Amino acid sequence: MQKYIKLWHILGIVIVCSISISVSNSAKKNTISGPVIPGAYRLDQYIDSLKGKNVAIVANPTSMLQKTHLVDTLLSRGISINKIFAPEHGFRGDGDAGEHIHSGLDEKTGISIVSLYGNHKKPTPEDLQGIQSVVFDIQDVGVRFYTYLSTLHYVMEACAEQHIPLIVLDRPNPNGHYLDGPILQPEFKSFVGLHPVPIVYGMTIGEYARMINGEGWLNSGVKCQLSVVPLLNYSHKLPYSLPVPPSPNLRSDLSIALYPSLCLFEATTVSVGRGTDSPFEIYGHPRFPKGDFEFTPKMQPGAKNPPQLNKVCGGVDLRKAIKVRNYELNLSYLTHARDLLADSAVFINQNSFFNRLAGNSQLKEQLYNGWGAKEIRASWAKDLEAFKKIRAKYLIYP
Repeated sequence: MQKYIKLWHILGIVIVCSISISVSNSAKKNTISGPVIPGAYRLDQYIDSLKGKNVAIVANPTSMLQKTHLVDTLLSRGISINKIFAPEHGFRGDGDAGEHIHSGLDEKTGISIVSLYGNHKKPTPEDLQGIQSVVFDIQDVGVRFYTYLSTLHYVMEACAEQHIPLIVLDRPNPNGHYLDGPILQPEFKSFVGLHPVPIVYGMTIGEYARMINGEGWLNSGVKCQLSVVPLLNYSHKLPYSLPVPPSPNLRSDLSIALYPSLCLFEATTVSVGRGTDSPFEIYGHPRFPKGDFEFTPKMQPGAKNPPQLNKVCGGVDLRKAIKVRNYELNLSYLTHARDLLADSAVFINQNSFFNRLAGNSQLKEQLYNGWGAKEIRASWAKDLEAFKKIRAKYLIYP
């Protein structure tokens, strides 16, 4: 680590981005060589700004510098960390999806942990009392309904309102090589989607933070005093394998690649393999044909009450059926399940969650009315082109 820092210093590479500093075109065109270096690893770019301040960290198990957690690294460098904010799944990452995460103390450090989930999604003025700087370091997977984006939004908003600077340590997006899906419509805003972006938006979390600020999406248009510590040697087209699972049920490159397509099943009666050894790598239902492939969801850590618990599901095994690196949402999974189940009331749960995930009401109606994948995708094209123009203003990487 020290070798890298010394080398960067010698070469004079200083790339610190904030909302008030645009990334030059020449920086975007730099030749990429060497391994991808996450922003958190570039201590020389941000640690001096934290010295002598009371710091809060927004972190989870992905907030690692090699094999050491960011919190432990900064404490060892003399940084005063007064509070840890934890997103969905908690600071140690063992919470189920949607499970209430309790606040408390970190057993290792004794630092106060505040959960940013459930009814406490946004840091309060009391939470931030005495805090002079906030650091955000969480691995994203580039999908609109992955709730860490909403956590980022509310942290930015709270920092803006309390006039506290926020540093986002950028990390690669394993689904950053393409854009796809319907744009979220305002009436379907929720914690699984706050912004008018497609399901797959092709930006790192640092670039996305710049867009939140630049597009005025925070409450009353407030602006966060934002700095982004960029990645080195990164391009949106580069394949990247995450060293730490971003959440309990995304355990592999394949599950992360399939997540944008399969997560829509979470608002249906179809299982995506939660409660098995292959979540988001398979899908099935008790009413699917059995024989070729079957699975039975069981209670386990990270899946304490999975859909179709203890029921034998006829299934589709995607582990050998597709390439890991995908360039579009695979709507054929949805249309296949719809056709097998036939009865729409059996397929899609009769609540608004499907529309919140999709970001509109059209997709549900299109499926009900028998539209095919090609027809559905064509209905997104115009809005996707408009989003590309917005996205382009905030990109840091080629």
